[in-house]
Amino acid sequence: MQQQLDQYIPSKAIPLVKQLLISDHLTIKIKTERKTRHGDYRKLPNGKHQITVNSNLNPYRFLITLIHEIAHLEAYKIHGHSIKPHGKEWKQTFQHLMLPFLNPEIFPEDLLPILANHFKNPKASSDTDVQLALALKAFDDSQDRTFVFEVPLGCSFKLYNGKIFKKGNKRRKRYECFEIKSGRTYLFNPNAEVELLD
Repeated sequence: MQQQLDQYIPSKAIPLVKQLLISDHLTIKIKTERKTRHGDYRKLPNGKHQITVNSNLNPYRFLITLIHEIAHLEAYKIHGHSIKPHGKEWKQTFQHLMLPFLNPEIFPEDLLPILANHFKNPKASSDTDVQLALALKAFDDSQDRTFVFEVPLGCSFKLYNGKIFKKGNKRRKRYECFEIKSGRTYLFNPNAEVELLD
């Protein structure tokens, strides 16, 4: 599995990742793209642990996602399973695990200040940090998707499930968008990835 991981993360990060993965109770699976998540962690019924990460992520997003999921495992090992999934114990563990990776040998110089700011208080998803999501998107192979906040007001966009929406006004943190077919109103995270139609 470690050889398989090597092709997905920055080469200078490989030794540090291998140190974190010295556990025979952990399985890492590379998955095809899932629209609702970049990765996940779960404790299996047999007592072992499994982390999955999407194969389509750029190396920097893949690394952040992998460490995010390892932080779940480590936080649960230290504090037990009664903690909140993205509570203070997980945040502290994630910060601690990411620190050695935050250097210019692993991440591009222009990403480092954005990452440093993000890791002052890491979010449940890097996608909810607008600045980080945009910075990471610049390293994606495919540039055919856009974020909801980039869609001009009144323009139409399509979701991965084929549903078409028209963008409305911003309500506090989310955008009001109207599904064309049903006329129903939905609230969208500014960083939801969509396909612009207009």
